[in-house]
Amino acid sequence: MGFARACSVALVGVDGVVVEVQADLEPGVATFALVGLPDKTLVESRDRVRAAVVNSGAAWPQKKLTVGLSPASVPKSGAGFDLAVAAAVLGAAEVVDPKTIADLVLIGELGLDGRVRPVRGILPAVLAAAEAGYRQVVVPQQCAAEAMLVPDVSVLGVRSLRQLIAVLTEGEVPEEDPPDPPGRPDPMLAGLVVLGAGLGTGVARDGDGRDVPDLADVAGQHAARRALEVAAAGGHHLFLSGPPGAGKTMLAERIPWILPPLTRQDSLEVTAVHSVAGILPPGEPLVARPPYCAPHHSATMQSLVGGGAGVARPGAVSLAHRGVLFLDEAAEFSSKALDALRQPLEAGHVVIARAAGVVRLPARFLMVLAANPCPCGRHTLHGTGCDCPASVVRRYQARLSGPLLDRVDLRVEVEPVTRSDLLGRGGRGEATALVAARVREARDRAAVRLDGTPWRLNAEVPGHELRTRWPAEPGALAQAERDLERGLLTARGLDRVLRVAWTVADLRSRDRPDALDVAVALELRTGIARGAAAHLDAAS
Repeated sequence: MGFARACSVALVGVDGVVVEVQADLEPGVATFALVGLPDKTLVESRDRVRAAVVNSGAAWPQKKLTVGLSPASVPKSGAGFDLAVAAAVLGAAEVVDPKTIADLVLIGELGLDGRVRPVRGILPAVLAAAEAGYRQVVVPQQCAAEAMLVPDVSVLGVRSLRQLIAVLTEGEVPEEDPPDPPGRPDPMLAGLVVLGAGLGTGVARDGDGRDVPDLADVAGQHAARRALEVAAAGGHHLFLSGPPGAGKTMLAERIPWILPPLTRQDSLEVTAVHSVAGILPPGEPLVARPPYCAPHHSATMQSLVGGGAGVARPGAVSLAHRGVLFLDEAAEFSSKALDALRQPLEAGHVVIARAAGVVRLPARFLMVLAANPCPCGRHTLHGTGCDCPASVVRRYQARLSGPLLDRVDLRVEVEPVTRSDLLGRGGRGEATALVAARVREARDRAAVRLDGTPWRLNAEVPGHELRTRWPAEPGALAQAERDLERGLLTARGLDRVLRVAWTVADLRSRDRPDALDVAVALELRTGIARGAAAHLDAAS
């Protein structure tokens, strides 16, 4: 009889659970039983592991073999357990010393020829192993850079099972052909998230010398540009309404570049989500820029918030975590899918319950909605140029529900671009770098004020805290209170006006919002021009 154990990691959403892989050999008919709540892919590992062991030059034990995955109550899926199962079997057969693998975490898929293939979710898996106290992990060589992002963990990248056996037996490590180039991102999701390139062309450049979209390329749209700056500085959700060709998509694509780079902790969170989703770009193990996620308007509710058969996988709201979720043609999305966004907009995470378990996924993002004002797209505030009946316009605009729009802080009417702006006679707008610098300064001011609290951005602070702990100047909220009494604002809307007012004050380097800051916030919230923006420009 022989017994050995190794460790691997089961992923539930983006959280990992260390799994002990136990192998037991007993006299009897040569069979291979795998127990411990495996899914179909994991059950098939019996054939992959057997072929990989034999083709790696080791003898397969001709005894009754039982492999158990503990804890048995945790659902286990995927081919990432192959390497740990093979190591445990070889330990039970005494091909390798069972003591050398007892505290080793092994993650990787095995090919029939013994090659070790990359799997999804390496970063969250290694993070879970480190939190559980394990300090040695073995991963596919293609994933070693991703695993090395976790501090205080020794990472061994292997190309094949033969190499692993040689390392464990202190033999000569055989030379192996270089691994296949890292696979492309999941084709189902590859076009969904842009991590730092491909958003268009412009004259601006990032820290690596790459071209990035420049706000100076946007003709006109001074009100929308101001709203973009406020949204980026405070993390406020934004709704852009206007005719086709006015620049709504151009504006949204430039928001990630005026946001500050991700902190180290945020980078690890975002990278973990993208690793689980299988969309990390080759050669870039760490996501350093805020992600930009723009699903098509035919997206289902599950693709937006997450889901799928078995254990739920991240949706668009999680792929946009700490970045931007852009819903172009928002009125064309299904109402069911749009209303599913209401909970993550408030909570900053998604909780998905399935028969296989409950998954909690991060979803703290900046949402940008863009929509035409009517089916033909030519409806304006002045009612000119549109052939749609008034009832059709009302039905079209009602596709975005009131409860959803109540959670959107900024609403801007994007007017058609004038000939003067298009020909550049009014001069180019400010470049991305200038706006990004002001956004960073405003965020730094907010960070000092919110230090020691659970909130990081003005958009996250509860309204009662703003009214009691950080009140505006006396009398500054008079107009907002009148709008509340007239029904132009809800109670949630009043709180959001105060949040935006604080962001405007941070951009103006003021210690407290005054009446002008609140007036600008009201204009951005209600879409009703009251001249506050002009006064703000004059004051600047």
